[in-house]
Amino acid sequence: MELTHTRLLVDNYKECFLFYRDVLGFEVSWGDEETLYAEFKFSGCSLGLFERKQMLETIGAQVSHIHKSDRIALIFKVDNVEEKYKELKEKVEFITKPTAQERWGIKVAHFRDPDGSLIEIYESIG
Repeated sequence: MELTHTRLLVDNYKECFLFYRDVLGFEVSWGDEETLYAEFKFSGCSLGLFERKQMLETIGAQVSHIHKSDRIALIFKVDNVEEKYKELKEKVEFITKPTAQERWGIKVAHFRDPDGSLIEIYESIG
């Protein structure tokens, strides 16, 4: 697995987007203040910014029952989500099964570490 970026899950997407772009001066590599998802590149790393409500809907969480750690997600690229899911499903409890997110161009699955941190594995599709 390759850690490709850290994703901040935010409730005030537009304000945060403008903060990272305009105040901190991070270079936008994808998205804008209206897309509800963006990526910033700096020093060879990526920082993702995603509207938290959408992330919670993706993993099937009740917005009224937000997990304490769902402010950050670690995002790992894998060669094949189905294979990695099969490899890990006896070791971790998955929140979601491998699911194609066509509008994002990826297939994803989600689970948590022992402390509850949200982890996503993904592969590019299409």
